[in-house]
Amino acid sequence: MPPPTSTTVSRLKSGWLRGVRGRLLRRYEHQPLVFCLAGLYGCRWRRCQRSRPQPGDCCCNKSEGASFALLVVAFCLTLVFLYFWGEAQNDYNDFDWFNFGNLGFWFPWSMVLLVIAAAFFTYITVLMLLAVCLLSEGQKLYLHWSHKMGILVALTFSIVATAVLSDLWSKEWKTLLLSFQVTAPYLHLGGVLLVTALAWPIALHFFRMNSKVRRGLIIGGYLTVLCALYLVPLGLYSPCIKEEGTLGPAPALIGHRGAPMLAPENTLMSFEKAVEAGSEGLETDVTVSFDGVPFLMHDRTLRRTTNIREIFPNRTDTPAAMFTWAELENLNAGAWFLSHDPFGTVGSLGTEDQLQAGNQSVCSLQTFLQLAAQANKLVIFDLYRPPRGHPYRDTWIQRTLEVIRNESSIHSYQVLWLPSDLRTLVQEMDPELQQTSGSRLPLEELQSNHIVKLNLHYSVMSTELISEYAAVNITTNLYVVSQPWLYSLAWCAGVQSVTTNAPQRLRTMNTPLFLMTPDEYNLMWILTDVVSFMLILVIFIFHWWRERGLAFSSGSKTSLDNGTYSKFRTEMSDVWSVSSVNSQGELHSALTATPNLATVTEH
Repeated sequence: MPPPTSTTVSRLKSGWLRGVRGRLLRRYEHQPLVFCLAGLYGCRWRRCQRSRPQPGDCCCNKSEGASFALLVVAFCLTLVFLYFWGEAQNDYNDFDWFNFGNLGFWFPWSMVLLVIAAAFFTYITVLMLLAVCLLSEGQKLYLHWSHKMGILVALTFSIVATAVLSDLWSKEWKTLLLSFQVTAPYLHLGGVLLVTALAWPIALHFFRMNSKVRRGLIIGGYLTVLCALYLVPLGLYSPCIKEEGTLGPAPALIGHRGAPMLAPENTLMSFEKAVEAGSEGLETDVTVSFDGVPFLMHDRTLRRTTNIREIFPNRTDTPAAMFTWAELENLNAGAWFLSHDPFGTVGSLGTEDQLQAGNQSVCSLQTFLQLAAQANKLVIFDLYRPPRGHPYRDTWIQRTLEVIRNESSIHSYQVLWLPSDLRTLVQEMDPELQQTSGSRLPLEELQSNHIVKLNLHYSVMSTELISEYAAVNITTNLYVVSQPWLYSLAWCAGVQSVTTNAPQRLRTMNTPLFLMTPDEYNLMWILTDVVSFMLILVIFIFHWWRERGLAFSSGSKTSLDNGTYSKFRTEMSDVWSVSSVNSQGELHSALTATPNLATVTEH
């Protein structure tokens, strides 16, 4: 057999290239996939006909277009709410106890709300994916009425939940803004990837439309969103984008009411667990009993954290300060922790710890201070003034100072004195106390009151503010910081200490999350934008080339034994469509005879 000549090789290569070009020019209908997509999206399982729009037509009628627009809005709103509520996890415990105070019974509302939000977002996301896949297949959209109702329900839930939480818990929006300082680089990356993926269906329908107005609206909206995403990092600020070697030490940890995830809050066991977890300080709340014994209790009443309903059923709404110490000692302050499981952590405790937690009693200030003295820990506490009619209403501060100075072995310099009442008198009685302010006051006033530490809510976190106070030797403590991302942000911002519900978790962090150098961030930003732009450019060029090639295809109706070719009209000429072919051999023969076919339906 003679060797192939150069002419034969050239023809083979030319035929192979024409075959590749022919395959690229065909519009493939993946019939099983389209059947599944249309069935899930429009519930048209029995009558799943091909609903490909004619060239030049829109992908859907006005009604379906409105439904798709509503779907996009629902996707955005459910995403925003899910992100908002997910980042609010640091304060779930406060939210649940707020509802307990208003409703009178315990229920993990925060987790229920999170699960509902996640379910709605998942449902809407699936519908969005189905719609995008149908558009990518060149199909018309038809959304079933049940899905339309589901979209309205999800939309209503997101709007109502956002409005209610904004009214009752508006400070969480500050948490949302803070979260952007650590997550924005990664949200930017995800947004660019999403918009890049949408380039395929957008380019497909853009080049098939005849209406210049529609084409202008589509490409204008798409490019606006794309450019905004590309340029968002120009206005981005994050304290976690730092040069190497500029990161300060990790903030010291102060156990909020001890370690409330591991033991009942404000009990001796809770503070022991906080010490074991490596906390540098202990935070609590102090109330003075009717007979003058300072004890630890956060709430005004004893309903939430004791068995007051069982011991004193007629005094459940009586202020905690109106009980004598002997009465308080009879109460159980730990059983509620096991039954309510406020942080979902009881299951992780051992049998011995659970038994110990269930037998905790109300803790006195003296016992608390003795533990801090033995462990050499700092202490900070809120001090509540007793109600009217209380014997110590006007001397509650002096009584508390007596316990610190005369009834415990703690050193005064271990106490961060937070109460602002009678501060001058307190300084005169015990000048070694570390004066601490819970308010952002002018620097002159802070210095005149000998303030050495600020105790502020984490929502006011600011690198500039912290640096300004540090310049005059005033350190900053933020409360309550329990999530790793929030602790990372405080670390990067230069905060000196944080009050936390989770010292056992934060102690294990060796470096802040999301920490990167400016060069690393710039590389990630520029590389993401460049790769995205190149992919979008290739996708648009490909669809322009393919639609242009299809527009120049022409022929006439041809009948085969086992298949039928039919033509339809495009902007410039007739295009062939293969509606059915029974065998690979016949398909090959047909395509050889007519290489520029518009659509191949796969069975």
